[in-house]
Amino acid sequence: MTSSSNTVVNEDGGRQNIYANEPQMRVTDAQDQLVRAELTNGRWAMIGFIAGMGAYVTTGQILPGVF
Repeated sequence: MTSSSNTVVNEDGGRQNIYANEPQMRVTDAQDQLVRAELTNGRWAMIGFIAGMGAYVTTGQILPGVF
């Protein structure tokens, strides 16, 4: 009386244990994650730089309201 998602194991003495099948593990490439993180950080830095230049052009101040 087991479903297809379980595995039955017979132990010593005729006892049965039912274990769930574990999903297949997926190994990710750590180098790929580092590359994606660097690209994302670089893109946000470029957006911030352009926003700062836009604020300077429109108001004449580096940080409007501060300097």
